[in-house]
Amino acid sequence: MVVFVVLLLMLLPPVVCIVPIGKCRLSDPLPFLHKYYQAGDLIIAGIISQIQTFSATIAFEKYPSLELLDECIHFSETWTYLASVELLFKRGRSNPKYNRFIPNYKCDLENIPVAVIGGPNSYVSLHMAAILSTYKMPQFNYGSALVMNSKTEGILFHQMFPKEALQYMGILHLLLHFAWTWVGLLFKSEDNTERFIENMVTMFSQHGICFDFIERTPKQTFSGQVNDIVREGIKTTHVVMGSTANAVLVHGEIQTMLTLSMMCNYPKFEGLPVKTTAKVWIMSAQIAFSSFPFQRDWDIDFLHGTISLAVHSEQLLGFKQFLERRNPTSVKEDGFIWKFWEQAFSCNFPNSEAENKIEGICTGEEKMETLPGTVFEMHMSGLSYSIYNAVYAVAHALHAMHSSAPKHTAMLNGERPKLLNQQPWQLHPFLRSVSFNNSAGEKVTFNEKGELVGGFDIINWLTFPNKSFLRVQVGKVDPLVPPENKFVLHEDAIVWPSFYNQAVPLSVCNNNCHPGYSKVKKEGKVFCCYDCLSCPEGKISNQRDMDDCFQCSDDHYPNKDQDGCLPKVITFLSYEEPLGTSLATSALSFTFITASVLGIFIKHQDTPIVKANNRNLTYMLLISLLLCFLCPLLFIGQPEKLSCLFRQTAFGIIFSMAVSCILAKTIIVVLAFMATKPESRMRKWVGKRLEIFIVLSCCLIQTLICTAWLTISPPFPDVDMHSMNEAIVLECNEGSTIMFYFVLGYMGLLAIVSFTVAFLARKLPDSFNEAKFITFSMLIFCSVWLSFIPTYLSTKGKYMVAVEIFSILASGIGLLGCIFSPKCYIIVVRPDLNKKAKLMRKKSSSRSHTTLGGIPSP
Repeated sequence: MVVFVVLLLMLLPPVVCIVPIGKCRLSDPLPFLHKYYQAGDLIIAGIISQIQTFSATIAFEKYPSLELLDECIHFSETWTYLASVELLFKRGRSNPKYNRFIPNYKCDLENIPVAVIGGPNSYVSLHMAAILSTYKMPQFNYGSALVMNSKTEGILFHQMFPKEALQYMGILHLLLHFAWTWVGLLFKSEDNTERFIENMVTMFSQHGICFDFIERTPKQTFSGQVNDIVREGIKTTHVVMGSTANAVLVHGEIQTMLTLSMMCNYPKFEGLPVKTTAKVWIMSAQIAFSSFPFQRDWDIDFLHGTISLAVHSEQLLGFKQFLERRNPTSVKEDGFIWKFWEQAFSCNFPNSEAENKIEGICTGEEKMETLPGTVFEMHMSGLSYSIYNAVYAVAHALHAMHSSAPKHTAMLNGERPKLLNQQPWQLHPFLRSVSFNNSAGEKVTFNEKGELVGGFDIINWLTFPNKSFLRVQVGKVDPLVPPENKFVLHEDAIVWPSFYNQAVPLSVCNNNCHPGYSKVKKEGKVFCCYDCLSCPEGKISNQRDMDDCFQCSDDHYPNKDQDGCLPKVITFLSYEEPLGTSLATSALSFTFITASVLGIFIKHQDTPIVKANNRNLTYMLLISLLLCFLCPLLFIGQPEKLSCLFRQTAFGIIFSMAVSCILAKTIIVVLAFMATKPESRMRKWVGKRLEIFIVLSCCLIQTLICTAWLTISPPFPDVDMHSMNEAIVLECNEGSTIMFYFVLGYMGLLAIVSFTVAFLARKLPDSFNEAKFITFSMLIFCSVWLSFIPTYLSTKGKYMVAVEIFSILASGIGLLGCIFSPKCYIIVVRPDLNKKAKLMRKKSSSRSHTTLGGIPSP
C-alpha cells in the first residue's frame, strides 16, 4: 500500500506597498498566512484559493505600513506563481529552522510532490500550470475547464471538470426544452467565460435563441474600490431586473454566487428603487457558495427555483461524519481552520490576535452542521467530489507505477520498495491510463486530452424561510449513453419561483404565434422578436412559432382554424347521390320518350307524314338519339378502365351519327326540290345511296378521330387531389385533351353545316320539309355546346361530369323536341291532318313557284 499525505497551501493575497520615500529592501517574499503539511513517503500538494480580504482605500495621507494585514493589501491572482515556486523549492518544511526559500534549487527529494491539485478558480490552475509545467509536474484542476497556453501544459494537466462542450450542450438543451428563446446573459470577466461568449452565443443564435442583454458582472478586486463595485453592480441590476427576459443565464466561477447575491440584496439594503421581476437563473456548474460569514443573513429567496448544472457527484459513506469530527482541536497544525472557525461561528479563541474582538469565546466544539448552507455545506458537493477523485486517481497511478517497477527494486532497511527516486513526469503515462471504481461505485477515467469522462447533474435550488436551501437533482447530461438519452430532465420535479405559481415560466420576446399563424420578422429587431400572420388559404401551421405555413399532403386539407389537416373524402358522380340519381333518371326518361317516338313512327310508318319525312333517316336519327340519351350512364358511377375508354368516343360517334342524319335529311330535301326543275341533273343524286353515303362518311370521319385518340393517348381512370380542397375526385383523365376537343369540334362542324343548309331551305313548303325545325334544333345544339366549353373549364371534380351530361341531355332534347314533337302531335293528337288530301290542299294553296305536287314521297 502506498502511503501519501495531502499538503494544502492556503493562498493569501500578496502585499503591494507604495512607499513614497525610501528604498525597497531585499528580503524573502511575504509568507503565506496558512499552510498545512504532514510528512509522508509521497506528497500530493494542493494550491487552493481560500482567503479573500477587503481593505480600505489607500489615500496616500500617511506612510504605508509593512505589516501583513494592513491597508496596502489587495487581491492578485499572480500570487499563485509564488505559491507554485515555493511548493517546489522551499527547504525544510518539516523543520522550521531550515525553512528557506531558494528558487530553482532542490536540496532534498522528500519535499517534492508527486502531483499538485489546484482550484477552485480557473486562474489558480492556469497560473499554477505556468510554473509547474516547466518542471513537468502532473497537475489536476477541479474547477473550471481550462484552455492551456501551450501543448506542454495541456499534456501535464488533468481536468476533473468534464468536457465543457457537454455543459454548453446541456444549457442549450435546457433552453430549447422550455422554449426559452429570449434570455439574458451575465458573465464573469475571465478567460473561460470569454470563451463561452465566443463559442456559445453564435451557436445559441443558430438554434433560435436571442439575448436581450449580455452583461459583465462587476469585477471583484477586494480592495478599496468597493464603492465602485457597488455602483457597477446596481447598474447591472437595473439592466437585469428590468429586462423582459425571464430566464437569465449566469456563467462564471465560484465567486459569481457572491456577486449575484450582492446584486440581488444591495438594493434592498439601501432602499433603492429597482424594478424587479422574478427571474429563473440558469447557472453554470462552476458557481457555488463561498464561505463568507457576512452573507449568513442575506436573503437567498432569489435563488428559489434556480436551475444549475453541477459536476456529477455521489454522496460518499462517512463523509458527513468526517466533517462533524473536524474542529480546531483535532487538527492543531491547520491554522486556516482556526480562522474559519472564528468567522463562521462569530467568536474568538482566547489567544486570537484579531483586532476586532467578537463577543463570545470559541470552544472548538461548535457544530458545523448548525451553520447555514450559505456559509458551509455538510454534503459532498461537485467540487469536493472532484478533489476526492483526483486524490484517488493519483493513488491508483502510483500503485500502477509501483506494480510496474522491476522485482529487484532496492529494499531500504528490509522494508517494501521505495519510489522516492522516481521523477514526477514518470507518473504521467499512468495517470492518462488510470481507470478505477471509487468507493461510491462510479468509474473514474480520463480521455486522450486528460479530461474527466463524466457528465453533469441538473440541479433545482429550493430555498426556505430560515435561509437554508436544498439542491435537488432533476435531470442529467450524460455522454456515456445513446444520443437520445444524453439529456434527461424530469420537468414534473422542478419547483419554479413562487411568482409563477408553479407554471412553467415563459421567456420569449413576444407572445408565441399560435397554430394557424406564422412568424413575420419585425423590422429593426432581432429574429426572436416577430409578429404573427395568419396562414394563407390552403396552408396550415400545426405548431407554435412556425417560420412558414405549409400545405397539407395531397390526401388531406386544412381545417377551419388552419392548424391541422383533415383527410379528404373520396368523391365521384355516383348513382346514390341526388345529382347522379336525377341525371340518370332524366337520361332513362328521355330514352323512354325517344323509344316511344320511335314506336309511334314505326306503328304509323305508312301514314303520309311519316313517308314524307324519309322513314329510314328518321329511324336512324331516333335510334341515334336513343343511344345519346343512354350515353350519360357511362359517365355516372366510379370511373373504371372500360368506362373511361369508351364514354367520350361513344358519345362522339353516336352524336355525330345523329347530326349526320339531320344533315342528310336537310340535303335530301333541298336536292328533291331542285330535282323538280326542268332538265335538272339533280335527279340522279336523289335516293337512298346518297343518304347512306352522307351518314356513313360523316360517322367514318368521327370514328377515325376517336380511333386515333384511343391509339395515341387513350383516356384512363385518374385521381384528382387538387381541384377540390376537401375531396379526392375519382375521374377519367381524357388522355389527350386536344383529341377530346377535336371530337367536339367535328360535331360542331357538322351542326354548323346542318344549320346553314337548313337555314337556306327554311322557306320550302312546310308540308314537304323540316327545314325550319332543323334550323331551330341546330341553333339549340350549337348554343348548348358553345356554352359547354367555358362552363366545363370553370367547374371542378364531379361537376365537370355533370355539366357534360347536362349538355348531352340538353342537345338531345333539343333535337328530339324540335324535330319530332310537331309530327308526334299530328300523328297522335290530330290524325285528321295526317292524310294525303290535307297535304295536297296545303300544296295547292302554296305560293305559285312551289307547284311540287308531283314529287314522289321519299
